[in-house]
Order: sequence, then structure tokens, then C-alpha cells
Amino acid sequence: MNGTWETWGGVVLATIAAIPVAGVATWWLARWRGRRAALCEVGMVLGTVPWLWMILTPKGTGRSLNLVPLRDLAEQLTDDRVIEQFGGNLLVFAALGFLLPLRLPWFARPYRILLVAAGASILVETLQFALAIGRHSSVDDVLLNAVGAYLAALSVHLWIDHRGHRRRALRGRDTAADQVRGTAELGRA
Repeated sequence: MNGTWETWGGVVLATIAAIPVAGVATWWLARWRGRRAALCEVGMVLGTVPWLWMILTPKGTGRSLNLVPLRDLAEQLTDDRVIEQFGGNLLVFAALGFLLPLRLPWFARPYRILLVAAGASILVETLQFALAIGRHSSVDDVLLNAVGAYLAALSVHLWIDHRGHRRRALRGRDTAADQVRGTAELGRA
């Protein structure tokens, strides 16, 4: 992977080192918000922040911009780092896409996750360009980031549908009995 570990190994090790801290944060938050909410919130942070750290790490100075859809994707297909580029971009907001519908039922519809991820990705790409940190800002990165979150949301959507409480999640207004039953069902998962 041509120097990937040398470049990003520190981020990976810091993320692994953060897992016990995330466990303590989850335990602490669970006292006020409940176990499910705490797990989702901490999971979204732990699953997204390392990717944002990598994306916003300076690589010199300057900036470049591509607003033509699919141009960079076509060029990356010939690159020796294609798996790294595609996989990394798909995973940036995947934790958000998977856990946000579990945390907030209003996001149970995957297209809502697609919109949130696209907005967050546009913000990140705008920051890369505005800060002139030597990164290439591209509409293709926005597309891959949003698609990755959407695929994660689809997977949780199928999981919720399989578990039999899709209608309650899609309504976004569970009764107290539904919430208790849903929390108990997730506890058994």
C-alpha cells in the first residue's frame, strides 16, 4: 500500500488507544442518555473522527479543485492506491450512516443519511480548499463519502426491517412501549 502505514499508522494507533476512553465515555453517557444512545453517539465519533483527522492533515501548501463529477474517479482507477482511495472515501461517514438511524429514528430513511453525509462532505472539502493544506478538493470525494454513508444506512435499514420494527423507526414517533421494546430488542442483538 505504498507507505500507507508510515503515513497513517499514528492515526490508527491513536484510534486503538482511544477505545478504552470511548468505553468510559459510553459508560458515563449511558447514565444520563441510556446505553443505546451512548453507544451510538460514541461510536459515531470514534468511527468518524480518525477519518476526518486523515482528511484534514496538511500535505504541504496550496490547493486544487475539481468540480467535474467522475473525473477524479476515472483517474484513480489507474492509480496504484485505488483501493486505499475508494475504500477510505467510502468509510469516512460510514459510522455516521450506520449509527445515526439507530440513535435518531427520523434518520431511518437512508436518503436522509445521504443528504447529511453529502452536506458534511461538502463542508470537509470546502475546509480542505479554504485552508490550503495541500489537499485536492473534489466533487468525487463528496460522492464517495455520501455513498459510503448511504450504504451503511441501507445496511442498518435492512437490519431494522429484518428485526421487525421498521414501521416504528420510520414513523419517528415511538410510543413509550415501543421504545422500551426496541431497547430490549437491541440489547439482545
